[in-house]
Amino acid sequence: MKLAEALQERADLNIRIQQLRSRLENNAFVQEGEQPAENPSDLLKELSESVSRLEWLISRINLTNCRTASDGRTLTEIIAQKDALTLKLSIYRDLVNTSSQSAYRARHSEIKILPTVPVRELQKQTDEMAKQLRLLDNLLQQTNWTTDLMEEA
Repeated sequence: MKLAEALQERADLNIRIQQLRSRLENNAFVQEGEQPAENPSDLLKELSESVSRLEWLISRINLTNCRTASDGRTLTEIIAQKDALTLKLSIYRDLVNTSSQSAYRARHSEIKILPTVPVRELQKQTDEMAKQLRLLDNLLQQTNWTTDLMEEA
């Protein structure tokens, strides 16, 4: 199994587990003399199997990410860089958006409201970060599809 396939299965399992949670809650009570739409015992068994599989996948994915190098860094390091860059980019985009609004006058008075940051320069930095993020994501995707999941510790 490729790492990318394991990541897809992990995402599917997370969705499945949330669905099982909802189904369990929906079948937790019935009116006296009625039967639940689904057997909670069967749902709990399915939940247990899904959570066990998820645990195994997470362990193998993390092991693979720690032991696989790409571009001179482990996948764990690249993912950390991507997460940090995503956070920073989000903040910069919000700042550029807020600061680039047209100057306006507060309450129709003569007080002008102006940006306190160099919007044009921040936009250039934001664009460069977005490019770096795309390149990191491409590197991760490429590596995920060419790396076998490590199934043994």
